[in-house]
Amino acid sequence: MDWIVVVDDDKANLIQAGQILSENNMRVSALRSGVALLDYVKENRPDLILLDIRMPEMDGFETLEKLKEIIPPEEEIPVIFLTGNDDAESETKGLQLGAMDFIRKPFIADVLMLRVKNTIELVRLQRNLEAEVEKKTEEVEKKAKELEGLSLHVVQTLAEAIDAKDTYTNGHSSRVAEYSRMIAERFGYDRKHADGIYMMGLLHDVGKIGVPDAVINKPGKLTDEEFALIKKHPEMGSRILESVREMPGLKIGARWHPERYDGRGYPDGISGEDIPEAARIIAVADSYDAMTSNRSYRSVLSQETVRQEIEKGRGTQFDPVFADIMLNIIDDDTGYMLREH
Repeated sequence: MDWIVVVDDDKANLIQAGQILSENNMRVSALRSGVALLDYVKENRPDLILLDIRMPEMDGFETLEKLKEIIPPEEEIPVIFLTGNDDAESETKGLQLGAMDFIRKPFIADVLMLRVKNTIELVRLQRNLEAEVEKKTEEVEKKAKELEGLSLHVVQTLAEAIDAKDTYTNGHSSRVAEYSRMIAERFGYDRKHADGIYMMGLLHDVGKIGVPDAVINKPGKLTDEEFALIKKHPEMGSRILESVREMPGLKIGARWHPERYDGRGYPDGISGEDIPEAARIIAVADSYDAMTSNRSYRSVLSQETVRQEIEKGRGTQFDPVFADIMLNIIDDDTGYMLREH
């Protein structure tokens, strides 16, 4: 059973949250203050903490700061803030402190359960990825094929979990991986190296694990603080994938796919062929899928519009070689089948 600690000075909120979580087969511990939580975690490590912001004596922000001081990073417990209003300043502060998400009060049962389950699953996948790969690496000499299959399965599972954070990007990572492999093959990569590009494409957005759902799914324009959080995902993804020692190239796509050929991208602002070739391929594939998928603010763009945008970005946003290959792929796709369906 997943173990959730709910911290709120309002008894009615504790009862309501406890009923919703318990009915979904979760273990629930209820606490009435931040002080009580800090004392509780000295001996306990729940899977998730639901923490009210406005509490007497010690509010949620101060509680979270002290929580990070007493719990080692390797044992960090994910925190979702509970709030009764839409105070943008409080939300920004909470995200900067490291909260995974926000849940509004009074609770909507389905929303509460989805946020709780998604957060627990994403954190668990992140923590288990290295352990799972290391475990199978010990058997690599006699079970090489088994390791390859498992690694792909773990990577695909993680990619699906990343896409699940955003209602409008279901299947995004798989499509970007497939388009990247197509570009690589047309460029002349052999099967082994093209499959490597596919794996990088699957995990190019892995750093979004650390971006709160509230930011990823925000329908309106992001604030500067929220966009700053989005821009951290390449570096976070690189750190996550550095731990996968037998596949060191995985981090290339995660870190450098937002770079631009003209040097105006991020996180490092590198340009041209200083950007790793794999990242230049994934950048084209990623943009193609963004335009050929439904978004909260628009539907799939027409194939002609997509072609014009790729052509316009040739040599500025995209490596012209890989942009030209993508244009050839578009021209060959006479039925416009390479898009989200």
